[in-house]
Amino acid sequence: MRTLYGVTVPMVTPFTERDQVDEKSLRSLTEFLIETGVSCLYPAGTTGEMLIMDVEERKLLAETVIEQNRGRAVVYIQVGAMNQRDTIALAKHAVGAGADGIAVVTPGYFKLSDQELLTYYQRVSASVPEDVPIYLYGIPQCAGNDFSPELVEKIADICPNIIGIKYSGPDMVKIQQFMRVRGGAFSVLCGVDDLFAASVLVGGDGVISGIAQALPEHYVAVWEALKEGNRERAEAIMRRIWEFNEVLGGLNSIVKLKAILKYRGVIAGTEMRAPLCSLGKEREERLCRMLEKMHFKEIKD
Repeated sequence: MRTLYGVTVPMVTPFTERDQVDEKSLRSLTEFLIETGVSCLYPAGTTGEMLIMDVEERKLLAETVIEQNRGRAVVYIQVGAMNQRDTIALAKHAVGAGADGIAVVTPGYFKLSDQELLTYYQRVSASVPEDVPIYLYGIPQCAGNDFSPELVEKIADICPNIIGIKYSGPDMVKIQQFMRVRGGAFSVLCGVDDLFAASVLVGGDGVISGIAQALPEHYVAVWEALKEGNRERAEAIMRRIWEFNEVLGGLNSIVKLKAILKYRGVIAGTEMRAPLCSLGKEREERLCRMLEKMHFKEIKD
């Protein structure tokens, strides 16, 4: 099984002015990320605006990225949806399209018990072949539902093809607890950029970062430094990443990433799927000028 590791990017979804998936820009983004050295591609995550897209659009995302990738990077499709029927349909499609694996965010809005979450993941696990690897995806600040270490242990015991978790809650203690699942054999990736290096140093497998697609050079450099055991360099670059995150994180973070990717010539536009909104030309230009003053393309350590 090809696992998630290193710098995994939850890709933005470029849209045209007519509110359709911009396939040309999506292919360009795929090439850009592979060329800049990211480890894995992760379409249809939170950064990809997945829950305000329909099933057919999400299938198009998966097909386009997998086709353009041509086996070069690892590709996992995030298939979690607002209901189990759509989740399973997207899971089966991703496998058929040639994905290396799938990720499944917790269902949102309705508060679920641990038993309901366990049953949900059992059904998703059983819907695909046993050799298809699956990652859990926890983002409690958005989805409302959360994983406890005890629940993850139960899921891992019952579903052998669930091999890891992306956890986007800012809880380093819980992230480390997930690393004990299956006696330490469970794959854990941090979804909080600021904890990237810290989580790897205690046994994590990498980061899944939306901001990494706008600044891949920095994130890849941190990963390379960590692999080489050069903690001092990793820490120095992380300090730069923290500065960039103050600018690119928070409210309107997705459209900020699109603005930088447009500025870098990777995608054509910054259109968002309603009810999300674009920044507007003046704010986009101000953001790009700010990052230029920060010399955002330069690796300083």
